[in-house]
Amino acid sequence: MFALLAELSPAQNQSPVALDTNETVFTVLTAINTCGYDQDLGVSDPLRSRVRSEVARGRQSSADAENATQAMCRYYQEHQQPDPSKALAQYVSLALYLNPPPNLTAKVKDADMPPDAALLLGILPLMQKFSETVGLHAIWEGDREAYAALTGRYHEALAKMMFDTEIYLKLPSSSRLGRNFTVYVDPMGAPGQTNARNYGSDYYVVISPGPGAGLKMDQIRHTYLHYLLDPLAMKYPATMKHLEPLLETVKSAPMDQSFKSDVSLLVTECFIRAIEARTAGSKKSPEAERDQAIQNSARQGFILTTYFYEALLRFEKDPAGLSNAYGDLVSGIDVGKERKRAAQVTFASTSDTELLHLSRPHQGKLLVAAEQRLSTGDAESAQKLAQEALDEKNEDQGRALFILAEVATHNSDMQGARNYFERALEVAHEPKVVAWSHIYLGRIFDLQEDREAAMDHYRAAVTAGSALPEAKAAAELGLQKPYEPTRRSP
Repeated sequence: MFALLAELSPAQNQSPVALDTNETVFTVLTAINTCGYDQDLGVSDPLRSRVRSEVARGRQSSADAENATQAMCRYYQEHQQPDPSKALAQYVSLALYLNPPPNLTAKVKDADMPPDAALLLGILPLMQKFSETVGLHAIWEGDREAYAALTGRYHEALAKMMFDTEIYLKLPSSSRLGRNFTVYVDPMGAPGQTNARNYGSDYYVVISPGPGAGLKMDQIRHTYLHYLLDPLAMKYPATMKHLEPLLETVKSAPMDQSFKSDVSLLVTECFIRAIEARTAGSKKSPEAERDQAIQNSARQGFILTTYFYEALLRFEKDPAGLSNAYGDLVSGIDVGKERKRAAQVTFASTSDTELLHLSRPHQGKLLVAAEQRLSTGDAESAQKLAQEALDEKNEDQGRALFILAEVATHNSDMQGARNYFERALEVAHEPKVVAWSHIYLGRIFDLQEDREAAMDHYRAAVTAGSALPEAKAAAELGLQKPYEPTRRSP
């Protein structure tokens, strides 16, 4: 327990787990408070009202501060979400992708921003000016002690939750090496509202407590379970491929579309819900509450919750930890049996909102799954997933078209590949997609003996791939001599 408590200290910068505050999150959430974000203000921690008052005084200190505030707030109101919860979620996504003040610039290229945050990039220069003229950094420094007290208030409860979770799963701390889980506490949001994000191998939870209230530990734990379990599913691609027929049984379920298109996401969410059901329940009637939780989960489409719940009963008696037992747990799923069990479920009309947002734009869930399928030679599944992402328009359109072009190439459909690569160039922003689309088009034109058109594409690829050594080398090779396919050529 004491080792885990040490991990949670903000001073332990090398720790993969942290409970902390963040000036960038403070700056962004304070800015929207200034512009009319008042959700649950009356029941917020007193620090929220104190900061708002300090900002109001700074705003009145000069005409520049007032003008900067009005300009920023006009943008906020013109882009305001009707639902305050969605507004907070949108700005949390933005804050987690920004460099710290005074810069407040995006850490990545615009095309690489989460979709909800990308819609707000126009506010950044206005927010920079507001922060500078109002003296927001000085306000942050003045309230650092109060912010530190917030993290101290929840330190022990969070450490206990993590400790209990790892003990139950028999997972060693070394399983988290190279990955990060951070909980930011900031009172400038609606109290009790939790926003969770997964960016690559890093997981974030931003939570706003109320006065004297505890954190919504069940929501934080849900995200922490994703942090622990998500990597395990990726270690068994063949098993996940075997389980894909189960996706047919949940097409009419009310859950998020991502669970219907990626079986690894479905498996992980069912496993997490089974763990939550197994470790929850009141002392008076724990089994009845657990049964109800399992039934509710299945009715939302998470049809493997019952299987994992039963498997956990055996796992609890086994000395093996989850890292060693996971492969047997997922390979033990009888697809035929689970399809029959799913057929007996009457799906609900609505589903719980998924807490964790996978906020990756051009590497969204469908496209990541498509790339994984294509890498294993399953071009048909890759094509379906990429086409779905293209139709839904929730993920990077350029990358979706690029994957469809790769599928066409895999199928020796040269004309189809050319069409998709050309369409990808019309909408793509990611340098890798742009560069390789030009390279593949250059090769296609070389094969069609149109050397002049091929050279144009290779030159464009050199420019687009200037920061991509492999793409640049391939483009320069294309400029030196016409492309000649070999047996190992893509």
